[in-house]
Amino acid sequence: MALPVAEWRGRTARLWAALDPALRERLAAASLHEAVRLGCDLLRTEEEEEAALVRLCHRAPTDKKPEAASWYREQGNREFKRGQYQAALRLYSKAASHELPGSPEVSVCFANRSAALLHLGHFEVCLEDIARAESHGYPERLLPKVLLRKAECLLCLERLQDAQDIFRVLESKIALDGVMTTHLTRLKKLSQLKIKLGEKQRCPEPARGARGGIQGKPEIWEENNSISGASSSLSLSFDAERGRHLVASQDIVPGQSLVKEEAFVSVLCPGESLPLQDGDTAWDTRATNADLYCHRCLRQLLASVPCQGCSYAKYCSQDCADMAWQQYHRTECSLGALLLTLGVFCHVALRTVLLAGFAEVSRLVAWSHREGKKLQSPEARCKPLSEAPDAGAGSRGIPGCGSNGRYQSSYQALFHLLPHTEQHSPEHKFLCTLSVVAICKQLQAAGLEAAVLNQESPQQWSKPKTCEKTSDELSPELMTVAEAMLRHVLQLQCNAQAITVMQELEPGDGAVVDKKPVRLATAFFPVLSLLNHSCCPNTSVSFSGTAATVRASQPISSGQEVLHCYGPHWCRMRVAERQQLLSQYFFECRCRACLEELESGVKSVVSIRNSFCCPKCQAQMQGEEDTLCCSNEACATSASRDHLSGRLQDLQQQIKKALDLLKVGKADQAIKMLLKCQMDAGTFLSPEHLLMGEMEDHLAQVYATLGKWQEAASHLKKSIEIVEMHHGPSSVETGHELFKLAQILFNGFAVSEALSTIQRAEGILSVHFGPHSAQIQELQEMKACLSQLPRNILQRT
Repeated sequence: MALPVAEWRGRTARLWAALDPALRERLAAASLHEAVRLGCDLLRTEEEEEAALVRLCHRAPTDKKPEAASWYREQGNREFKRGQYQAALRLYSKAASHELPGSPEVSVCFANRSAALLHLGHFEVCLEDIARAESHGYPERLLPKVLLRKAECLLCLERLQDAQDIFRVLESKIALDGVMTTHLTRLKKLSQLKIKLGEKQRCPEPARGARGGIQGKPEIWEENNSISGASSSLSLSFDAERGRHLVASQDIVPGQSLVKEEAFVSVLCPGESLPLQDGDTAWDTRATNADLYCHRCLRQLLASVPCQGCSYAKYCSQDCADMAWQQYHRTECSLGALLLTLGVFCHVALRTVLLAGFAEVSRLVAWSHREGKKLQSPEARCKPLSEAPDAGAGSRGIPGCGSNGRYQSSYQALFHLLPHTEQHSPEHKFLCTLSVVAICKQLQAAGLEAAVLNQESPQQWSKPKTCEKTSDELSPELMTVAEAMLRHVLQLQCNAQAITVMQELEPGDGAVVDKKPVRLATAFFPVLSLLNHSCCPNTSVSFSGTAATVRASQPISSGQEVLHCYGPHWCRMRVAERQQLLSQYFFECRCRACLEELESGVKSVVSIRNSFCCPKCQAQMQGEEDTLCCSNEACATSASRDHLSGRLQDLQQQIKKALDLLKVGKADQAIKMLLKCQMDAGTFLSPEHLLMGEMEDHLAQVYATLGKWQEAASHLKKSIEIVEMHHGPSSVETGHELFKLAQILFNGFAVSEALSTIQRAEGILSVHFGPHSAQIQELQEMKACLSQLPRNILQRT
């Protein structure tokens, strides 16, 4: 949710409509500084709006609730008893996030979670949770239970001496316990583990080979002297039409890394659901991004470390939690509900200011006042910005460069990204202004101004602040903060970068893993923002945590511009739809794909492939009106566009029902329903329609769950043919489909075909994700396993 919740958007829209026309005109033409001042005046007089915002925040609570912790822990225990250890793990984490710091119950959450981790085979993380339980005061009477678990983990990790030490501690504790019967089960297990330990100590440890993951070829990388995080194969250029942009300074080959940049700031997108707390509704047990990924480094979570002040923020380690607290979370912690209500863009804007530091923020805001509207005019942008802060002769007049002429991934570069103040709609600017002012008013009311201005000592960071009554007037410093935040919120419409991750889809038995890209976080990447858009880009972007890597997806000649796709790729969407989506970036795309489609007048290949076909002769249906006619003149059949669209929607619902059957283990019924859907689709959809490919993919998935590898491979090959038609044979989509086919052929023991598919998938995916990505490593492991088979088996297959 990039923008505020719908209710707040609706209220600001009604308030805007009710304003005096003269005031609306002033706000529409106002500078950022003036807009903030007027927004402060409005919120001060419109007390009803502030009260409404407070009520909205109650729907997204982030404070700790011991009663919620108790409920989640009980649900976790229930799932644990059912053997659903993954579900229990998530529920124990939710429970821990709601427990009050220092309470004995939080130690029980960690101990319970360690039991789930042991069953899932995560021994190292299990030991970390046991240590957390002990450090949080786990009850002495229950300690033998977790010590036994600790010994079992140590044995599994072959840390024999450590396990022996734990056994001695356990024996002494049990010997001191007067009621021995309570420990009979544990004593029995202890004796079994000691036998196991003795066997391990007698057996010589096998020599470990230097396996440790298959190493790919090292990437050749030479840092650019003028652009931080960029390859030396790029140069920075600037002109009035394209602004700042990157150009190849030498010939570039596919797969070559061009940019490696850590996000200046990133904020985790919370996911599709928030805690449900209306009336008697139970707390939400669904896992969202906020439960699955570290709120600082975006690493996937197994056993989260909760924030001590709120129930929302979760981290992969205590180090990440401490770093986040020091950098920004000590300010954000008590504002969690407000930030969730006002959306990710506002959250990114606040965190950007906190990471930059008030001194740098105020310096650049003051400079922007001196420049006034001069920066926004095309004439000014064409001239060398000799008056820009830190700009020198070496910067060649390019905004964001330092005095040494170097363009760095810094706050200065970020600040110089265009906010397009005059091009946003007045209503949108009004919404952003009121939202930013509301955050700054809350910062002041909660006594957090000193933290924002970096005026606190570390000793004052230990706990979130409590609310204090202060003046309704924002201080001059917070007015500066609000202005910078408004600038960043407006910048994000054109410069926000979605950090995506490949997430596994349900259902699946692990034999064949189906994944899809999921938006994980929103970030500012100052160097990545230098890449202009093309609907047919020559680069591919991938992410590892908060780091982005840009690679060439096709050959780029020296002097050619390096281009990135902002979303609507020419393979997926017709030019009219692309142009409509791209209007949010305030430019008209004139890339090669758009010009060819616009100037030729030829109907888009996308629309032809995704068209309806005649129910009688299967020729393409055509027409721009409500009634479509068969392109075969001898047939002359016509049909209503609405009728065919209705059939398509019904078909999609039937496919969804088939997948729901698969989730509950009814694979045979799912196959029957999908085959029926295929027959129905063949009567009115083009054979190349993407949905036809999706159905083939779903059938492959169902057959794979049944272990029918040959049938699964047959359907997936048909899906790949359609994916190649739509996205191209070297596209990332084709690479992902080939990866799945490689898994199916590997599991089905089709050795020679598996090896050739692995080689092709490896070639495509290494271009998009690099030679060291997880998928490439898995492909290489499959290849190594197949290559080690006896020669006679390889010859037969």
